[in-house]
Amino acid sequence: MVEKSIILVTWDFTEVSENALMHAQIAAKRLRTNVALLHIVKKESDIKPAEERLHGVIADKYSDYNPKPEALVLTGNIFTTITEAADEHGAKMVFMGTHGIKGTQKLFGSWALKVIAHSKVPFVVVQGAPPENFDFNDIVFPLNYRKENKESLNWISFFSRYFGSKIHVFKAKHTDPAFVKGIESNIMFLAKNFKAKGIEYIMEEAESEKEFARNVVEYSKKINANAIFVMTTKDIGITDYMLGAHEQYIIANQYGIPVVCVNPKPPKFGGSFSTSGS
Repeated sequence: MVEKSIILVTWDFTEVSENALMHAQIAAKRLRTNVALLHIVKKESDIKPAEERLHGVIADKYSDYNPKPEALVLTGNIFTTITEAADEHGAKMVFMGTHGIKGTQKLFGSWALKVIAHSKVPFVVVQGAPPENFDFNDIVFPLNYRKENKESLNWISFFSRYFGSKIHVFKAKHTDPAFVKGIESNIMFLAKNFKAKGIEYIMEEAESEKEFARNVVEYSKKINANAIFVMTTKDIGITDYMLGAHEQYIIANQYGIPVVCVNPKPPKFGGSFSTSGS
C-alpha cells in the first residue's frame, strides 16, 4: 500500500521515466519522504500484470535505493489520473520525464500542459538524467505583469526552505505603462516577502521585449540554472494549446533544463509540512 505524503513519478518503463525517478530521489531525500512510481493502464484486467512487472523492475534495479520506490498502478488516462492520484495520496511533488524530441517542442509543450492542468502541487518536467551533484540550487523565475505571479510566493518559499534554492528573478521588459505597472507591483510584493522569509534572490531584466520565453531559456542556460519555475497560464484554453502559451516553449526547452510547473492558487498544507516556509 502506497503511503501518504509521497513524491509521484509517472512511469512507463522507459528511460525517460528512469530520468524522472533519479530527479525524484534527490527531492525525496530533501523532503524526507518516499517515492511512488505511477503506471496507468486502460483496463482493470491490466492492473495485476503491470504490478508484477513494476515490482520486478523495482526489485531488479532499485532495491538499493533509499528510499526504495513503491509501486502504484491505476486505471485511467494521463490527463486526469495523475493529478487525481496526487490528490488522493497527498503527493508533495510530481515528476514526469519527457523524450524531448527536437522539432516537436510546441506539440510536447501543449501535451504537457494538459497533463499538468489542475495539479495542486509542483509538477517537475525533466528531459534527461540529472548531472552529477544535481540539486535545486539555482532556480530561474520568469516574472511578468500577471498578478498570478504573486501566487508563486508559497512555492518559491517551499523550494527555498527545503532545497536552499537561490531564486533568479528574470523580469520581462516592457514599455507599455500598464505592463510596467504590473511588473513593478509584482516586484515590490515579492521583494518584500522574500526579505521577510529570508529567501535568497537576485533580479535580472530581459534585454528586449520580444520572445520572452526564449530569453528565459537562454538566461537559464547562461547561469547554469538547475530548473526554471513557471506559473502556468490561468484558465488556459484551447487557443493557448493551439497557438502556444509561453510555458510550452519553456517546458520543452532545447537545453533539457528541468521545469517546475505550478498552477495558480497553490494550496495550504496542514501539519508539519507547509508551502508557506514558516
